[in-house]
Amino acid sequence: MDVFQWPLGVATYRNFPVVEASWSMLHNERPYLCNFLGTVYENSSRQELMNILKQEGIDKLCLVSVREQWQLQETNESLKTYQEALLHSDLTLCPVGVNTECYRIYEACSYGSIPVVEDVMTAGSCGNTSIYHSAPLQLLKSMDAPFIFIKNWKELPAVLEKEKTIILQEKIQRRKMLLHWYQHFKIELKMRFTNILKSSFFNEQ
Repeated sequence: MDVFQWPLGVATYRNFPVVEASWSMLHNERPYLCNFLGTVYENSSRQELMNILKQEGIDKLCLVSVREQWQLQETNESLKTYQEALLHSDLTLCPVGVNTECYRIYEACSYGSIPVVEDVMTAGSCGNTSIYHSAPLQLLKSMDAPFIFIKNWKELPAVLEKEKTIILQEKIQRRKMLLHWYQHFKIELKMRFTNILKSSFFNEQ
């Protein structure tokens, strides 16, 4: 294996913490169907997402807070607000930014909030979806990430309509499945990585 893909994980450089699962995280009713807290870039799909949220009135069911400029560091207050948004939402909207993969995907997993991931390529030379059907996010797809992948934010209203019909007991099971998958995902990749290091540099099979 010449290239080993490693996921972004959570933004530890922005002080995102290691999150321990709790009873309340799994079992409590969450007040928001979804959340999006982040930067909205001009002429991006994030603008399209905001338009759909407003047109459909979904922003009344979801926790939405946007800014126009990306910030290198969160304040203690903004980090706490973001963590609470993840904890109190059934779904976390993950639009592409400069890149398709983002820290938000893994941060949502940490709190048992299902990532709704925009499954499109951003500009660059990281792959071609017409040739490589698994691109982008092929690592997550190869490990059967229990996410909701969408190609266009116009699909979101239907996703949220379905979400309204899911009872709490089903959501609890889904959260458990997500947290279990995320734990397995991290352990599996750690093992793969160490095995590749051993075989590549220490001739251990």
